Parts: sequence; structure tokens; C-alpha cells
Amino acid sequence: MISNKWTKLIKSLHLKKHRKAEQLFFVEGEKAVLELLQSDWPVVALFATESFLSAHGVHSQRAELLQSCSSSELERVGTFSSNDAALAVVRIPQRSFSPLAPQEWVLVLDSINDPGNLGTIIRIADWYGIRHILCSEDTADAFNPKVIAAAKGSFLRVQLHYQPLLPLLQAADRPVYGAYLGGESVHQLRMSHSGGYIVLGNEANGISDAVGRHVSRKITIPAFGQAESLNVGIACAIICDNLRRLGGA
Repeated sequence: MISNKWTKLIKSLHLKKHRKAEQLFFVEGEKAVLELLQSDWPVVALFATESFLSAHGVHSQRAELLQSCSSSELERVGTFSSNDAALAVVRIPQRSFSPLAPQEWVLVLDSINDPGNLGTIIRIADWYGIRHILCSEDTADAFNPKVIAAAKGSFLRVQLHYQPLLPLLQAADRPVYGAYLGGESVHQLRMSHSGGYIVLGNEANGISDAVGRHVSRKITIPAFGQAESLNVGIACAIICDNLRRLGGA
């Protein structure tokens, strides 16, 4: 059973201000929680159904608090309409942006507002082996439940860093590619070396003028039909795929 104390805490973590104050967030659903338990992320509390606990042999050592509960309790405190597995309360890790490895790609997000888009981008980054995403301070919160749900378990492997983008791009030691509606085709880029920054802009307004001044190469996905634009997550996948293909893994 989930106590009133924990019910109140978990419900408060739906909001960014409480996640920030408590330095906690939650993960829900069978697959995401299982990936979490296999990682080294600190689990403060795990609430799970008896079927989940018995099926996966979860032991109390993996969480500071382990409590069995019903699926209806999980659904009441979380965001999933159906959850017959588990919900974990997790401590937000403290990480700093480390120096880039040779030939490493980094995503730079300029005011990406939609949590679903951010979660999708995290998953794409994980697929293409991108370890770091640099986010403007007004980009959606990485620990929003909708972001965690869309990212699946990829949030465990991709580090997001929120900071002012201009100082970082001003000091960039490798190419800064910006996604625009006009620019060099990603199908035909000529690259002298691999690695760099890939800037993706706001869903409605694109890359801001201030950030755009530090883009060294404008790139675009050529259109063959009449659609006005692409979803930023789809655009991210196409660009990452082409840059990996052209520049090497």
C-alpha cells in the first residue's frame, strides 16, 4: 500500500518546482523501471505489484524503500492510465558536462518546449550513440513524466545539461551545424572530419537569432512534397542518421 505521505510526494513530483525542490522524480511502467533497476541510479522508493516483484526477483537492496501495492494505486499517483507493474521514485543525479571525445556529436536544443518531443530526441540520441544533449534553460524539463515516458529507458544513458547556450557555442572547438528550412542538404554534405554540435530550434520559431549567429553550417532536409515542415524529433533522427553516415560512427 502507498501511504498518504508517499502519495502526496509522488503527486507533487508531477510539477517541475517540486522536482527541483526535492531533487526527485519518478519512473513508471514495467520496461522503464526494469532498466532503471539495472542501472546505478539511486532509487529512493519502489512501489510495485506482487506480480512484478515475483516475476523479476526484485530485492529490497535495490531501493531504500520497497513496497508492494495494487495497480490501481500506481495509476492513482502516476500519469499512466494503466500500470500493473511498478513506479520508482529516483534521486536526480548531479552531473557536469565533460570534455568531448574526438569525433563526438552533441545535440544542442534551443527552446524545445514539448516534453514529448524532448523525450523522443533523447531516445534518438541514445540510438545514434550521442551521450550529451545541451539544453537552453527554457527547454522542457528532462524529468517531466512525459519526457521520461517518451524517452523510455534512454534517459539513463543520455546526459542532459541545462545552461546558457551562447558562451558554449562561442567557445566551440568544432563545427556547429544548425537545422534550418534552407541550407546545405544533409544528403550531400562534404565533411573534412566527423563530430560537432547539432543545433535544433524551437518547434514554432526555429533557431533563435542569437544562437544562429554561432552556427557555422546551416543544414536542411530536402523536401520532395508540399509539407510545410517536419516535427523536430523526426528532423533530429534524419539529421543524426545522415551525419553519422557521412562522418562516420
